[in-house]
Amino acid sequence: MSAPILPGSTIGILGGGQLGRMMALSARSLGYRIACLDPDPHCGAHYVVEEHVVARFDDVLAAEWLASKSQVVTLEIEKIGLDALEAVERRAPLRPGAHVLGIVQDRAKQRAWLQSQGFPQGAHGSASGADELRTLLAKLGGKAFVKAARGGYDGRGQYETKTPEDANKAWEYLGAEVVVAEEALTLEFELSVMVARNVDGHTAVFPASYNHHIDRILAWSVLPGAIDERIAAKAQEIAVSIANTIGCVGLLATEFFVTGDGRILVNELAPRPHNSFHATEAACATSQFEQAVRAVCNLPLGSTEVVRPTAMANLLGDLWVDHKGVPPFERLLSLPGVRLFLYGKDDARRGRKMGHILASAGSPDAARALVEEAVRRLEP
Repeated sequence: MSAPILPGSTIGILGGGQLGRMMALSARSLGYRIACLDPDPHCGAHYVVEEHVVARFDDVLAAEWLASKSQVVTLEIEKIGLDALEAVERRAPLRPGAHVLGIVQDRAKQRAWLQSQGFPQGAHGSASGADELRTLLAKLGGKAFVKAARGGYDGRGQYETKTPEDANKAWEYLGAEVVVAEEALTLEFELSVMVARNVDGHTAVFPASYNHHIDRILAWSVLPGAIDERIAAKAQEIAVSIANTIGCVGLLATEFFVTGDGRILVNELAPRPHNSFHATEAACATSQFEQAVRAVCNLPLGSTEVVRPTAMANLLGDLWVDHKGVPPFERLLSLPGVRLFLYGKDDARRGRKMGHILASAGSPDAARALVEEAVRRLEP
């Protein structure tokens, strides 16, 4: 068994957004010190860490300096330069490693890797020019989601096509060197599975989360999802196999599509805490953020048992804009079982995640109804 990295040590986090903020809070509860690297001097994690390195995500010297101050380094965002990741690995254990990010950062590489390992996916392909994209779209039936191979999240960096003749518009809109086109599937629903894996290869898997998106941004999720047990078990099996095959140390979230004809298809991988598992803070014996700390420090992994079904709803900057200031949170905090999490962001913009709500109840359906009521109470 590899030696654990014990409390009192410093954990470096690449990225200082809300995921880094919540991971830092869990790590502090366990007695760790935290340093983060993020280009935003007022990022969400800035206010809860001992040290904040203000630098670009591709700054090799800054990443190396962070690693020199840390006993282990992890991340909360994939958009870290590979040169910077490799510099970290020369100074400290990086978990997950640069080899994982090298696959996940690029959608074309991620799709190719999943295919090479035999994991189920929808029809897809990559293109490096408008003409090549038009040929690919014809093979996919015209209706597809075209995504920049690198960058983009929450629906950004993608274009929905209806016919192969949309290739030029998609190519010009995305402005990428390489794009990935994915067949537009008829979906029954979407789910995700979170796997924690430590240095010694021990894994712990959370129950599958049922997810609902609006305008390609996660609106709400429920944990555990009211999902057919066979589908949930199969998705968990695939997710654990992916984590073991890719050799991820830390957390690995796998997003799945479940189609109308019953297929369970991998949509995307994220080697970090994930929006759809914020509910673990109230639903499970161990939150995803504490589990991340345990995994990267090679501590025993915590129980993923569900204590009480919980639903999560994202709070977008639209609320602040529409209310012309801070929304009336007192309206939802009067509801029993509802908790509020804000990310410390000053600039509220439409579509920007500013916080989330958790609602716990006696069943997944009751939790979902409660979180929907909480959201309604915030309407202008």
